[in-house]
Amino acid sequence: MSKFIEQIILEHYAKGATTMGKTRTMAFQVSEELFQQIKEYLARYEQTYHRRLSQKEFVIGLIEQALAEADEEFEAAEAAAAEDLADEIEDMDQEDEVTSDVESDEDAEPDDAPEGNAEADTALADCAGADAGFDGPAFDADAERAV
Repeated sequence: MSKFIEQIILEHYAKGATTMGKTRTMAFQVSEELFQQIKEYLARYEQTYHRRLSQKEFVIGLIEQALAEADEEFEAAEAAAAEDLADEIEDMDQEDEVTSDVESDEDAEPDDAPEGNAEADTALADCAGADAGFDGPAFDADAERAV
């Protein structure tokens, strides 16, 4: 008899522990067909597991399961968004490196410079030599003529 009373007290406090917090009521209507399906499910559950499952426990279990799945989906979506952002930042960094390499190449050889024109290269070299120190043979000849 004492074990039976102890079991009842433990069950009572175990149930009380889950419902002792502040609670709110959710009320909603369902179709007769859905209501009958739920009743049939609860009857089969009791036959299969030899434990009665109340409508309240059933609905709360479904809601908790759906919320847990939604949390997992939100976390996966946030992780995917963070990964996409990291990939975009990495791509931007790589583009910046390529752009800086291209700019340094452009400074070395401009695109509008003539390529393979020997006469133009010789003329540029002559001009550069004349401007460098004015001590080349062309300058001396001009200086002698002027005197």
